[in-house]
Amino acid sequence: MIKHIEISDSNLRNKIKNAEICFGGNQKLKIYGTLKCSSGKRMKRENRVFFLSEDEAQKNGFRPCGHCMKIEYLNWKNGLI
Repeated sequence: MIKHIEISDSNLRNKIKNAEICFGGNQKLKIYGTLKCSSGKRMKRENRVFFLSEDEAQKNGFRPCGHCMKIEYLNWKNGLI
């Protein structure tokens, strides 16, 4: 897990370009989603964290976003994850 406030913008862009970061999350709400999610783009920088994989996000106690990851969210909600 990488906190947005602890990484420079250029380093962040490089990690996204090199597929080292694939998901973003809200540290306070414990929700993760895709980097293109409109909900994720509105969150405050100090609450934003990044993950390499869904597995990493789930191991850190995050749940899928209901907007950009509808199927994964429904599976989580129904207890399948």
